[in-house]
Amino acid sequence: MKQVASVLTVGLAALAVQAKETQKCERTKVAVLGAGVAGVTAAKSLSDNGIDDFLLVEYQDRIGGRMHDVSFGSGPDGRPYTVEAGANWVQGTVTGDGPENPIHTLAKKNKIITLETDQDNTTYFDDNGPANYDYAIREFTEAVHKVTIDAGSLLKDNLQDRSFRAGLRLHGWDPAKNDSYRQTAEWWLFDGEFVYTPSESSEIFTSVAENATFNYFSEENLFVYDQRGFATIIREEAAEFLSEDDSRLRLSTQVTGVDYNRDSVTVRTNQGCIDADYAIMTFSLGVLQKDAVDFAPPLPSWKKDAIHSFELGTYTKIFMQFPEPFWDNAQYLIYADPETRGYYPEFQPLDLPGVLEGSGLMIATVVNDQSYRVEAQTNEETQAEVMEVLRNMYGPEIPDPTHLWYKRWTQTPWAYGSYSNWPPSTSLQAHQNLRANVGNVFFAGEATSQEFFGYLQGAYFEGKHVGEFIASCLQETGNCTVTDEQQKYAVLTGVTPYNLYNDEHGWFVDTIS
Repeated sequence: MKQVASVLTVGLAALAVQAKETQKCERTKVAVLGAGVAGVTAAKSLSDNGIDDFLLVEYQDRIGGRMHDVSFGSGPDGRPYTVEAGANWVQGTVTGDGPENPIHTLAKKNKIITLETDQDNTTYFDDNGPANYDYAIREFTEAVHKVTIDAGSLLKDNLQDRSFRAGLRLHGWDPAKNDSYRQTAEWWLFDGEFVYTPSESSEIFTSVAENATFNYFSEENLFVYDQRGFATIIREEAAEFLSEDDSRLRLSTQVTGVDYNRDSVTVRTNQGCIDADYAIMTFSLGVLQKDAVDFAPPLPSWKKDAIHSFELGTYTKIFMQFPEPFWDNAQYLIYADPETRGYYPEFQPLDLPGVLEGSGLMIATVVNDQSYRVEAQTNEETQAEVMEVLRNMYGPEIPDPTHLWYKRWTQTPWAYGSYSNWPPSTSLQAHQNLRANVGNVFFAGEATSQEFFGYLQGAYFEGKHVGEFIASCLQETGNCTVTDEQQKYAVLTGVTPYNLYNDEHGWFVDTIS
C-alpha cells in the first residue's frame, strides 16, 4: 500500500507541475499592482504616453488604497457621513507662483472641501480639566527648528546621521518622563505628525521630508471633510483613462505571487495569472514586510534588507458621534495624561461652525504602540477608555457616543499599517535599494519617495516617475531590458573599518570569530 501511495503522490505532483506549466495566463504589457495614488498615477502616466496595454490590479473592491473614505454615523436625513480612515490632509499647497503640491492641484481641480488647519486654535487639558501648557508647545517648536537647521549641515557635510532625539537633546530639549505637559507637546507636534517617536526617527531624513513638503510647497495644511471622500481626486484621475466597466481595471483581485526575470513577469492572483513585460508594485511596505506576496526567485538580499530596514507605523483615528456637541469651538483638544505618553492625547471636533455643523462628530487619534493596543481590543473597551479621558476633560455629565468606529490598520491584509518612517542609522543608499527595480519588477509608493516619504505627494511622484520611465522604454524600442537601470547598492558599508576594532578603542575581546 505504501508503494502505491508513493506512486500516487508522485503522479499527483507531476500533474500539478504540468497544470501550472500549461495554465494560460492573460497577456499585457504592464501589470500595475495596486490602485492607490501611486498605482493610478503610474497607469495614467502610461496612458498619457500612449501605452494603453496595461492591467490595473487591486485587492479591494474600490480605487484609492490608503485614501480610505468610509460611511459612519447618521446624518439628519438618515444617511451616514463620510469620514477618512486613512489620508486626511493636503499637506503643503503652494506659495505664490512657486511649485504646487500635485495633491493640492488635484484637490482644487475636483473642488475638494477642506478646512485650513490652525494649530493655534487649540484648547489644552489634563486630568483635572482645562490646563495651560502653551509654553511647552513653543519650546518644542523652537527646538525642532534648531534640529532641522542642524540636520541640513549633517547632510551637506556628509556627517553621520543620528536620531531626532539626539538632535533635540543637543539643543536643550530633554523633558523628564513625568513632565506630562512637555511630553504631550512633543507627541502632538512629532509623533502626531510622523507616527514614530523622535528616538525612532532619523534626524536628517525626517527633516528632509518636513522641509521638502512645508518649505518647498507651503506651510499650509488642509483638512479634508468633503462628503464625496478624499479619494475622489484619484477616482477622477482614473476616470480620465479608464472607461466605465473598463476591463483593464481588476478590482477584488489579490496578488499572491510574482515570478520574474530579466525579460518578463508573471503575476499570480486569486483570479488566475497575468503575463506581462513589466510589473509596477505599489503595495505598502507592510505588505512586503509580511511576505504576503511570494516572489520567485526570492528577492535578492539587498532588496530584502532594504524592505526590512524601514518602518511602517499605524495612525488610528477613532470616530465618534455624540447626540450634541459639548466641546470648545477649537480645531484641536489636546490632553496630557499624567502617566502614559500618547494616551488619547488628541481630539478633533468636526462639529464646528462652518464645518460639519450639527453632526456631533469628533475624532480621537492614537499612534503606534497605543494603536496596536487599541486595535487589539473591542470597540466597547476603547469607548470606555476614551470616555474616561473626555470626562476628565469636560466633566462626568457628558453623554456617551451613539456611534464609535475605527479602522484596524495593523490587521488589514492590503496595508498592515498606514504611515512609513525613515529610522536613524540608515542612508540614502539603503533607501535607494528599497526604491530600485528587481528585474522587470518596479516599486513605487509613498515609502519609496526619498524626499516625500509618508506623504501622498510622495506616492504621486513615484508612480508618475515609474510610469513615465516604462512608457519611454516601450516607446523607444517596443521592449527593452531595464534590469540595471535604477541605481542599487548590493553592498552597504559601515562607517568604521574593521581594523579599528582594537584595544585602543576599548575592543579587548574578539566577539566576531
